Amino acid sequence: MELKLYQVDAFTDRTFGGNPAAVVPLRDWLPDATMQAIALENNLSETAFFVPRDRENPDGGFDLRWFTPLVEVDLCGHATLGTAWVLFNRLGHAGEAATFHTRSGPLTVTRDGDRLAMDFPAQPPAPEPAEIGDVAGALGVEPEAVLAAPYALAVLDSEKTVRAVRPDFRRVAGLDIPELIITAPGAEGGDCDFVSRFFAPTGGIDEDPVTGSAHCILIPYWAERLGKTEMFARQVSARGGALWCALRGDRVSIAGYAAPYLEGTIAV
Repeated sequence: MELKLYQVDAFTDRTFGGNPAAVVPLRDWLPDATMQAIALENNLSETAFFVPRDRENPDGGFDLRWFTPLVEVDLCGHATLGTAWVLFNRLGHAGEAATFHTRSGPLTVTRDGDRLAMDFPAQPPAPEPAEIGDVAGALGVEPEAVLAAPYALAVLDSEKTVRAVRPDFRRVAGLDIPELIITAPGAEGGDCDFVSRFFAPTGGIDEDPVTGSAHCILIPYWAERLGKTEMFARQVSARGGALWCALRGDRVSIAGYAAPYLEGTIAV
């Protein structure tokens, strides 16, 4: 069997930036073990697989699943952005929006000029801080606060500190919530409202280059702290990513560019 595969760099307007996602269009689902093997072979943060709900009516939406090299995940931003880019720019999807049905409910991606804007669930962190000690040991720096959400959120004092962190990934993997976001306000005089990095060694990703799902947590946190609902964010990994963010009640809008890198055929 031969399948089309696209690789798209998400949350960037240039190749070799942002977060690379593999996208595999399907007519019918493959066995889970086969999709997991493809994701391991691709060895990217995520490989996305999607199937049209109605082959005769693409406006009926798509079922979408995401796999890291080791596990299937409940929510992924950059591979959703990459999938939408492929639909709009390579597969002739008409209209201004595409709806994906996922483990996290319906997710809609809309054309926003040259960018694509994703409608995702807001996941604000718990208001009460969690224990700092183990997180401080894993990061090598003491956070101002650690908050619990689907991922742990460690708030640091500055963008400079976020950029300088060199985590002990073994200790990150041993945390009660082993997926860890670190964040801080953007530097004074800089171009962004907040910065972040994301670590997920138990999912096979020591550091994820740009993490859309983390911004489901970051956007409501920074909206409350900064007193604004529209923000610009950077994920300051080595590859880097740019995200236009907005809080919309119990939803968030996460927008960004995407750049194509590779188109090919895989043999399964």
